[in-house]
Amino acid sequence: MAEHNELGKEGEKLAIDFLLKNGYKILETNYRYLKAEVDIIAKKDNTLAVVEVKTRSTDYFGNPQDFVNPKKIKLLLSAIDYYVVDKDLDVDVRFDIIAIIYQKKETKIEHLEDAFLHF
Repeated sequence: MAEHNELGKEGEKLAIDFLLKNGYKILETNYRYLKAEVDIIAKKDNTLAVVEVKTRSTDYFGNPQDFVNPKKIKLLLSAIDYYVVDKDLDVDVRFDIIAIIYQKKETKIEHLEDAFLHF
């Protein structure tokens, strides 16, 4: 497996642990709908958190969250629209980013709630 894929998988594990420690229930990981893949679908209270995980080994080229583009957002929106209807859920939906800078000596995790409001 390519090094960046391993980094991404490690980041997703860190994000899941982070969410569990903060009271979220993980409903799905790597949920696929058409061309979209949702990293994590989690629930806390009556809010469905759609979580895009971005992991980098450095912030030299920018913050991890800066790499979520409008095309990805559009794909996530369509996937979650389908998911909510398919599962007949009555929940509030929020789109989050968990940005991780994963280094051997220090790992930084930032949870950006309602992240797509800023795009």
